[in-house]
Amino acid sequence: MACLSFAILTFAAVLPAQAQQATEPTQEWSSFHGNLSAQKFSTATQITPENVHQLEKAWEVHTGDVSDGSGDLPPSFFNATPLFVNDTIYVSTPFYRILALDPGNGHVRWSYDSQSRLEALTQPGLKTRGVAYWEAAEQIPGRACEKRVYLGTMDANLHAVDADTGQPCADFGNGGVVNINQWNTSNDVWPLSVLQPPTVSGDQLFVGWAGWDWQYSKAPPGTVFALDARTGELNWDLNFLPEEMRTKSGTANVWTAMSVDEERGILYMPVSSPSPNYWGGNRTEPAPMATSITAADVETGEVLWSYQLVAHDIWDYDTNAAPTLVDLTIDGQEVPALIQTTKMGMLFVLNRETGEPIYPVEERPVSQTGAVEGEVLAPTQKFSLAIPPMNDPFEWPGLWWLGQATSLGGCGRKIENTRYKGLYTPPTDEGQGTLFYPATSGGMQWGGGAVDPRTGLYIINTSRVVETLRMIPRQEYDTLIQGREEGSASEVGLYPQLGAPYGFELAVLRNWLGIPCWKPPYGTIAAYDLTTGEQVWNVPFGMSQYWGFYGMRDWGSPNIGGPVLTASGVIFIGASMDSRVRALSAETGEELWSAIVDAPVNSIPAVYTWQGRQYVLFTAGGNQILAPRVSDQIVAYALPE
Repeated sequence: MACLSFAILTFAAVLPAQAQQATEPTQEWSSFHGNLSAQKFSTATQITPENVHQLEKAWEVHTGDVSDGSGDLPPSFFNATPLFVNDTIYVSTPFYRILALDPGNGHVRWSYDSQSRLEALTQPGLKTRGVAYWEAAEQIPGRACEKRVYLGTMDANLHAVDADTGQPCADFGNGGVVNINQWNTSNDVWPLSVLQPPTVSGDQLFVGWAGWDWQYSKAPPGTVFALDARTGELNWDLNFLPEEMRTKSGTANVWTAMSVDEERGILYMPVSSPSPNYWGGNRTEPAPMATSITAADVETGEVLWSYQLVAHDIWDYDTNAAPTLVDLTIDGQEVPALIQTTKMGMLFVLNRETGEPIYPVEERPVSQTGAVEGEVLAPTQKFSLAIPPMNDPFEWPGLWWLGQATSLGGCGRKIENTRYKGLYTPPTDEGQGTLFYPATSGGMQWGGGAVDPRTGLYIINTSRVVETLRMIPRQEYDTLIQGREEGSASEVGLYPQLGAPYGFELAVLRNWLGIPCWKPPYGTIAAYDLTTGEQVWNVPFGMSQYWGFYGMRDWGSPNIGGPVLTASGVIFIGASMDSRVRALSAETGEELWSAIVDAPVNSIPAVYTWQGRQYVLFTAGGNQILAPRVSDQIVAYALPE
């Protein structure tokens, strides 16, 4: 009997990993970050660091909903995280359709067209980040819409359809549609675009919205709406600006994902900066919930605590990602923690019950010189330094010899007359403006980080991009803009901030060849042990690409999108500008596998297990902030059958 047991064990040891794991149960990816704690963690173990190099394309789908902006339609930003739930893949397109796909082969089961306006009403292009899913706790057999998929649109509508058929849910709003703009009652200069899928908890939908950045000084004030998942009726709403500020400022909205501690009944909302973004002379009074993490009771909307990350934000340093919730054992004590990434490249780790820092945060004086007329600067800002920042808050990366040489000194001349005094250097109209680092795009972006809840290992990627920001007095701006276009899909150029005494010009600090003027790496990815605050490793991530040429591997790449971590120790991520998807070792950051896709994957992958096979699913849609390449590709990878 012992010999037989040994033989069975020996035979199992030589089987391919996918055969050994054939009975691995179905594992869902049921929300934007995989779960409501925004952990982006999969318990799947079939794909390991040892076999991930065998990954092959299992299936792909092209949605047909794509635009490069050269025709009648604006460019498309296909940044959706697919869901796998109800034995189905659900994904939205930037033309505001829902596709329901077979998880094993990608075949379309049904599609739903919202008939939304395909216009860039609040964004530089047509944009979607995905759909949300809800199902009734106690379902009535045969009743329609006991399971639902929700899709938001740029023209401020929220659609609900039956998850099995794609038919509208007639009892939701008006024939399956709730018009979010009905609550847009102050400074209604653009619609409340629902580009981020709602956060679903219990029988409620928590809905934030996006607006038209950099356009107006007075804008709709930021609001989160809690809706009944069945009827779409408003249960409660929450405003983040003081009442006296709402009529003269605006935004401080939640345009990204939220997270929920369902056991404690707490909703965590990452709140953005007020308007206008780069001048605060119209909003000098305190606004403690702007650029914050704010926690509220899920049933009532009552604010339980709010932790402001940036005081009097005039750098557009929005809190741009859902905080990750995880229980950590620190010094022998279990602590309910919250990890908040930031555009500034710093990590804040708070007690999610109280909002108090778990790792120390310092209040430090910041530069008070060079501000434009009418500005009232915050004398100090919070610095989270106990956990090593991903972006240096005190020094920009410095002048790069290659950028300087290929521009015959042009890079140096560009920065000679700029102002830089570290993080929170005030925007200025003096000289060539402010050297802006980290840039408005980050730092850490809306993808956020991934955590292994068993160990506290946390994975996060960041960009290292330097821009120049020049404030332009109104009369000069109005003259300068004559005959020129404002803004661009890559979020550089001239922007008006109408109603403020200043417009501005934003530019990436690079030379005439497109080569960056600052030293690489341009993007990195790192691992932290959250139980100690130690940075375990930090390596360049991705490859820069411009005019078809690739940079060196140690240069890294600017990146938008987030990682996923699996229980077997594999990180999956797109995010970089070189149109590749990658698997990395969670232990070292080493690249274990990569594949070329049709465009940059500026989204979060989904990891799921279906019929015993583990899949990794990416949407390769592109984002013109990084590169002028777009696509409509949905692609799944798995080990060979």
